[in-house]
Amino acid sequence: MEIVVEKNADKTRLRNLGVEKWPIWEKEASEFPWHYDADETCYLLKGEVEVIPEKGMPVKFSAGDLVIFPAGLSCTWKIRKAVKKHYKLG
Repeated sequence: MEIVVEKNADKTRLRNLGVEKWPIWEKEASEFPWHYDADETCYLLKGEVEVIPEKGMPVKFSAGDLVIFPAGLSCTWKIRKAVKKHYKLG
């Protein structure tokens, strides 16, 4: 299961995806386990994160990145700097 990170996502791509209409989620610096029951695409407005899959290498991303998590992924989120992101499930 691969986490896909598009560094400094293209503004046209973000507009075509309708990112600005997606809900927003915010979280302070913290660490917690997470499991994805559905695919999630998110766009970080601010923050720095490292996600460590149960199987696989750690993935780092930050403000300006578009990230896609596959359904079925179990991981640990390590939020290094408070996060604010748009997200879409499914």
